[in-house]
Amino acid sequence: MFKQQIPVDQFIANLPLFKEFAHEDLQRIAAGAVRVHAPRGTTVFRGGDPCVGIYAVLFGRLKLALHASQGSERVIDLMGPGQTAGEAAVFLDKPYAVTAEALEDSALILISKATVLAEADRHPAFARRIIKSLSRRVFRHISDLESYTLCSATHRVASYLLNDLPFPAQNDAVCVKLPAAKGVIASRLNLTQEHFSRILHDFSAAGLIEVNGRSIMISDADGLRECAA
Repeated sequence: MFKQQIPVDQFIANLPLFKEFAHEDLQRIAAGAVRVHAPRGTTVFRGGDPCVGIYAVLFGRLKLALHASQGSERVIDLMGPGQTAGEAAVFLDKPYAVTAEALEDSALILISKATVLAEADRHPAFARRIIKSLSRRVFRHISDLESYTLCSATHRVASYLLNDLPFPAQNDAVCVKLPAAKGVIASRLNLTQEHFSRILHDFSAAGLIEVNGRSIMISDADGLRECAA
């Protein structure tokens, strides 16, 4: 069951891609969209599947990952409410490049490929937003590549924990909740789970953080910033 019976057009109206669309436009787009219920563990689409459209997260969380033939996995992104996946495949007319899996009970809106392409032809502003969204992801992936190749594992973990903190912020204790299991976060940072846990242990031993499951209390943000410098 859906936690919230939000009308499809109302949810779409709050997506960055469709901001400022007229009511009749949203109604037309909603007609080409469907709700998708994805319980935890559901594979929404697999890398290589034909692209059927853009998926937008209503609630829950998706993991986007690459899978090797021998079964290994590399997490490349985590998607939360309001975020979208599949734009590149739609406009390149290619299959999905990654596999999307629900990390928790999730509700999605699938906007059909035909609808997305028709709206891009109809609204130049929408096409520009798509380009902006894809460009932002390219820059983020370049930043990730730079981090993986030029920065230490300690730097990557410290930067990840500090990502949502205001800067500069007071050095008061702040609680950070990991959005997924430690193994998933480790893969997102291009680390093994053991290496990720060892770095958290080192930070804890140094008095920088306190770990309680997926909740991490940052007790010394300045010290953590030194590790991320």
